[in-house]
Amino acid sequence: MTITREVDQSDDATLIQESLRDPELFAALFDRHAPLLHRYAVRRLGPDAAEDVVADTFLAAFKHRDRYDRSRPDARPWLYGIASNVIGKRKRSELNLYQAYVRSGVHPGVPPVEDGVNTLAVNRPLAAALLKLKRADRDVLLLVAWAELTYEEVARALDIPVGTVRSRLNRARTKIRETLGDV
Repeated sequence: MTITREVDQSDDATLIQESLRDPELFAALFDRHAPLLHRYAVRRLGPDAAEDVVADTFLAAFKHRDRYDRSRPDARPWLYGIASNVIGKRKRSELNLYQAYVRSGVHPGVPPVEDGVNTLAVNRPLAAALLKLKRADRDVLLLVAWAELTYEEVARALDIPVGTVRSRLNRARTKIRETLGDV
């Protein structure tokens, strides 16, 4: 069996562990998860900032890979947690993007996701509702809705208890429903 094949079949924890001895192996983790992280970042910040978010996320992950909990075979929650922190530092960019959606319904340069539809581009009320959420509540909601993480994965990503995930998600959903009304 070739080394490439072994790397392709390794779980994330093994890759991260092996990358401590051979840093080039970390590239396999990037290849595995960067496309989904990029998609998530585009939805949160638009395409211009998404590349930087993904790069900053993997740079931080690489620098701190020695602290990764190797009992977790899937690094997605860890990576989304780092990405959420990177996005949080760009709060103004995210809020400006949502305001652009509210004003025009379309943000220039934001490509459609799935089925040719950009969620916020066709749903101004949703963009307006997201603007009203606290960052912590928005992070939980979007990690569940857009990154498709489980409650447990969101808890690991944000380093919070599962109960806090549930309460933030409930609060976010309630606020979204209130804002959207009959829409």
